[in-house]
Amino acid sequence: MTAARADRLVELLAERELDALVVTNLTNVRYLTGYTGTNGACIVGREERVFFTDFRYVEQAREQVRDFDRADASRDLLNDIAERLNGTVGFEEDHVTVAAYRRLAEKAPDGVELVPAPGLVERLRSVKDEAEIAAMATAADIATAAYESLAERGLAGRTERDVAVGLVRFMEDQGSEPPGFPPIVASGAHGALPHAVPRDVEIPSDTLVVIDMGARVDGYCSDCTRTLATGSLTGQMREVYELVQRAQRDALAATTAGAECRAVDAVGREIIDAAGHADRFGHGLGHGVGLQIHEDPRLGKTAEGALAAGNAVTVEPGVYLPGEFGVRIEDLAIVTDGEPRVLTAFPKDLVTLA
Repeated sequence: MTAARADRLVELLAERELDALVVTNLTNVRYLTGYTGTNGACIVGREERVFFTDFRYVEQAREQVRDFDRADASRDLLNDIAERLNGTVGFEEDHVTVAAYRRLAEKAPDGVELVPAPGLVERLRSVKDEAEIAAMATAADIATAAYESLAERGLAGRTERDVAVGLVRFMEDQGSEPPGFPPIVASGAHGALPHAVPRDVEIPSDTLVVIDMGARVDGYCSDCTRTLATGSLTGQMREVYELVQRAQRDALAATTAGAECRAVDAVGREIIDAAGHADRFGHGLGHGVGLQIHEDPRLGKTAEGALAAGNAVTVEPGVYLPGEFGVRIEDLAIVTDGEPRVLTAFPKDLVTLA
């Protein structure tokens, strides 16, 4: 698998007329080599593929890195990497500091040209293979089970923080690695904050609670938001919930290979705008998910490019009324040439948990 990914990267290097790419971002290193440690880098080129780490991770690399030559290095890998460079070499501009670039340039042999080459590995990562999709599906199943577990203890009377901690514990008991992001549990007016932090405040009855969480399996994340009721709701609460549900349903249906990313965003956004809540939906419709919880592609008003089969994206419109409540509904879906494959299975019709 990692050999095939490196082969695909070499094809992208040829398009850019690069002899090699220095990969230092650890997420990209993991994607290409399988290495999960905290100090590693690699060179991927037409003629060689070399992985670098220091003494602390030599044994780990021997087990995990099978398709690259392994070079023992000092804890500061840049000197060792620089010595192996040859020709026109790309570097990850988005992840390399100015200081690191200078050191590479100073230590590289004469004749080496360093060229900014951002986003090449991320371009590969944006299209998932079957193993990646399987891991994300398992992570989504764990998160769905965590939502279902809320029925046992309910929500009203518990603190937001207690619910959040309990969800993480449940997911990890079911086999999740530490999740890709801390869960959001936000009740009542607190739900009007899209990235609310759970508080030591009891969740009241007769309100809405926004819960956003995901598990992680083999490094791959899931992401799912549901807005739940804790009892009787006002007419406005139900109206906004139904609005967001409709926007999410239609935007999800538009999430297909070849669709422009900004056009998919517009499907959900126009529904919310037409209902008079244009200024209450301030974030993008969705984002890519994989080894990171936020990655390419992006679904937003200014997003560039089109969706491709194999993209894993969220579709998560929301309406947030300051001082009152918020509603967000989010699914994680795999883009196909037809209907998306939705990985998140917890119901989207309003669920009440007293």
